[in-house]
Amino acid sequence: MTPSATPIAPSKAPAPDDAAASEFLTFRLGAESYGIDILKVQEIRSHETPTAIANAPAFIKGVINLRGVIVPILDLRIRFGLGEARYDEFTVVIILNVAGRVVGVVVDSVSDVLTLPAAAIRPTPEFASAAVDTKYITGLGTVDEQMIILLDIERLMTSADMALVDGPAQ
Repeated sequence: MTPSATPIAPSKAPAPDDAAASEFLTFRLGAESYGIDILKVQEIRSHETPTAIANAPAFIKGVINLRGVIVPILDLRIRFGLGEARYDEFTVVIILNVAGRVVGVVVDSVSDVLTLPAAAIRPTPEFASAAVDTKYITGLGTVDEQMIILLDIERLMTSADMALVDGPAQ
């Protein structure tokens, strides 16, 4: 069985009255909802077991061949230390185009594409403890009393500890 892929259509230009709004693809990791900039998303695919790479960090699950392009696959649940990753019929891979590189991230499930006005996005809270790393969080969105952690996926993927890309595209 070939994994299915869902291309993400480019979003239409915002109307003048919601020019400050941003679109996010939302997904679940455990009990939490996360969002990433929809413009970084290339497609959504069903989970398939990647080919493992020797000596890779635990969060790098391996690589897949996506129409002739070798794509590294990362598990965000493992990367964020959110417990054991379980793969089931809801598990998907979000294929991203970040800093000129194609990368896949495994998430528990994809929820929706949301348009959040700037007023619905709050800044990331500051924590006194260095144990709480918020450098990959751009803010917290709220929709119907639900909190969505908005990730700076490009900053995360280009960080030195990920070792996937050289740095932000210039």
